[in-house]
Amino acid sequence: MADMQSSTAAPAIIRRCDYSPPDWLVPTIALDFDLDPALTSVRATLSVTRNGDHDQPLRLDGDGLVPLEVKVDGAVLAADDWHLEAGSLIIALTGTAHSIETLVELVPENNSKLMGLYASGGLLCTQCEAEGFRRITFFPDRPDVLSRYSVRLTADKARFPILLANGDPVEQGEGDDGRHWARWNDPFPKPCYLFALVAGDLACNADRFVTMSGGAVQLGIWVREADLPRTAHAMQALKDSMAWDERVYGREYDLDVFNIVAVADFNFGAMENKGLNIFNSRYILADPETATDIDYDGVEGVVAHEYFHNWSGNRVTCRDWFQLSLKEGFTVFRDQNFSADMGSHAVKRIEDVRILRAAQFQEDSGPLAHPIRPESYMEISNFYTATIYNKGAEIIRMMALMLGAERFRAGSDLYFDRHDGQAATCEDFVAAMEEGGGIDLTQFRRWYEQAGTPHVRALLRHDPVTGTVELDLQQSIPPTPGQPDKQPMAIPLRVALFDPATGTHQGDQLLMLTEAQQSFRFEGFTAAPILSINRGFSAPVIVETNRSQDDLAFLSACDDDPFARYEAMQQLMVNVLIGAIAGQPVDDAAVIAAVRNTITDPLLDPAFIAETIRLPSEAYLGDQMAVVDADAIHAAREALQQRIGAELEPLWRDIHSRTKANGFSLSPAAKGARKLRNAALHYLVASGAEDGPAIAFAQFHEADNMTERQAALATLANGTSAERDAAIDIFYNRYGHDALTLDKWFQTQAFALHPDTVDQVEELGRHKAFTLSNPNRVRSLYGAFAGNQWAFHHRSGKGYQLVADCIIALDSRNPQTAARLVPPLGRWKRFDADRAALMRAQLQRILAQPGLSKDVIEQASKSLE
Repeated sequence: MADMQSSTAAPAIIRRCDYSPPDWLVPTIALDFDLDPALTSVRATLSVTRNGDHDQPLRLDGDGLVPLEVKVDGAVLAADDWHLEAGSLIIALTGTAHSIETLVELVPENNSKLMGLYASGGLLCTQCEAEGFRRITFFPDRPDVLSRYSVRLTADKARFPILLANGDPVEQGEGDDGRHWARWNDPFPKPCYLFALVAGDLACNADRFVTMSGGAVQLGIWVREADLPRTAHAMQALKDSMAWDERVYGREYDLDVFNIVAVADFNFGAMENKGLNIFNSRYILADPETATDIDYDGVEGVVAHEYFHNWSGNRVTCRDWFQLSLKEGFTVFRDQNFSADMGSHAVKRIEDVRILRAAQFQEDSGPLAHPIRPESYMEISNFYTATIYNKGAEIIRMMALMLGAERFRAGSDLYFDRHDGQAATCEDFVAAMEEGGGIDLTQFRRWYEQAGTPHVRALLRHDPVTGTVELDLQQSIPPTPGQPDKQPMAIPLRVALFDPATGTHQGDQLLMLTEAQQSFRFEGFTAAPILSINRGFSAPVIVETNRSQDDLAFLSACDDDPFARYEAMQQLMVNVLIGAIAGQPVDDAAVIAAVRNTITDPLLDPAFIAETIRLPSEAYLGDQMAVVDADAIHAAREALQQRIGAELEPLWRDIHSRTKANGFSLSPAAKGARKLRNAALHYLVASGAEDGPAIAFAQFHEADNMTERQAALATLANGTSAERDAAIDIFYNRYGHDALTLDKWFQTQAFALHPDTVDQVEELGRHKAFTLSNPNRVRSLYGAFAGNQWAFHHRSGKGYQLVADCIIALDSRNPQTAARLVPPLGRWKRFDADRAALMRAQLQRILAQPGLSKDVIEQASKSLE
């Protein structure tokens, strides 16, 4: 039958309030794949049962599929007994239970969207989250339909000697004409977005893990033979993750095998498919020659994240996609704490907050702002956002802070035990925390409902006669799309009041701000104390205080909370920079003195020092302004950086010299030394020292690790020296054969604060090594460039055109990756009228393209509102 969907129909809007349970359930599904890149057949046998008392037909979602055969209870249906509607297969059924069998054919090698079953580097692999399974076979593609899967894979043995799927392997054998087969069973019911298969010529880093109850789990990381030496760190991260989840959450792995496969072409970072995680290769492969310390940390964190999903996402999944943060926010919180335990809690917290502010705070203040539990969407892939992930994690962190470790563990145990094997909601999680932790979270639920970043105004008043201190707090949330008016949030704020004479305080307190205005009274202060607030970044809010530069300098030297100490230094710098941007006379002596005190403090961790002395980014400075002036921000930041570099030049030289290591190590001390050495190099070159480029080039040339080599390249890339050009050429010639390292080459140039970056990005877009077919390569060039505030917002508007050109060219091939490039153009309201007009024009040009995907339509249309 013909598909009845209109080709001109506007994309439908899906609303949370319209949720209803599935009409039909699928307790079991058997899949039989005859795999070939040019033509794959998929036979699916579903046991379906009617869910409730109704007469609705069976609706099986499909995307681009044509059924070659449809059977009900073994009998082939005539063409008139089924039809396609909006891509879905509709079958009218009587009775309550049936067996449905369908046969479809796919062409994986033509699947450039990288959703469903596709070919990548000689592999056949799948990506089904969020709605990719409907591109493989007809099925009710929604997360609240949980099924037990049996999968048979057949393929040419020479081309695809390894056949992997979810669950445990149960059978394998030889077929005819050089083909072989394997059968996999997953005993745990799961939604179809967690289905996975991989077929290819792969080598395995094999290991084992013994669970806390004594079960032996066979571990495998599958990659190309040549990449095996680069998998050791990922394997160790996997074993560390399994042990940590047992120790901290009591969660044990539940299958006989756990496999990971690295794939070169992947829209996401990784995917938690039950028992068969599929990873973007950048989050598996690491060695000192090609991976930075940030890469190593990324591998560790993402491996942990996907493993932790086995419970917070797989065993307990989400009922519908509006509940996405149920699994993602909770799991990000879990992986952040794991990474902190593996390294430095202080540095990890600073890194996480910096990412939150750079990505999520911008999202919250723009046209794409949404709550962590959205109310509607046009394309669900557009809601894999920093709000869902990073702000979602902060909401869990606040609950953990309010409950304390023991009660939070009791709440999480209750959540896992109560909802094991179910598709749950955010409300289910909060209810478990309330019951298990003995707390009322009624008002706290507003964090799930309201978009926007709360602003907290803190005013400290001291009465020397009575020795009392009043802390007046006011909260407000700016209007966001569809939410002009907001109710007060429940905001947990950790505070301490420092005695400026002794540099100590009477203890850390947790204050709950629940009203629009609230005052807190403290006794026993003969002298006015200095306020340390939002310690540890206890709440994802923007805090404004009446603290002076002297107060901030004091806290940058004396605060015993590492994040608050870092925050004081950052605010000290921000105040100076904002004044300079506005053209006001500023005194940067306090900043220089604070930096000097920090880098000479022998008690501080070098990694913490490197984070603390780092100037706020140009994008973060823009977020502090009503109208972003990209040129003024860049000039002010460069000037302060030069001043710090020049005034402390002997110290930078000393740090750079004495932190040079003999031999590579991943110990916290070695990583901290490298981070501080690179920071010193950056300030030394920024000082304008005549030999700065030569020193940077020497580090680039002599480095025995990618961390120092790329940092030197990035430092040189900001300038115009002969060493810059030489380093860029050397790096390309050395690493042009390695895709992941070549991404660094593109990214470094796209993010460079160089006067000609916009022209260089245009040229790189035509480079023989650039391709639109690989998401990593697109992100490394255009994604990085769009995050380079000064270059992207070039007054000519050329940067906007380059990104829009990429979006238009990429949309028909890979709409998900294309859509993720739209948001930087959507910040037009934050810029001057000329730039705003140029950005709007590019958004309008994008929307005028025929056949535009709903992914890009949603992002671009909302960005224009």
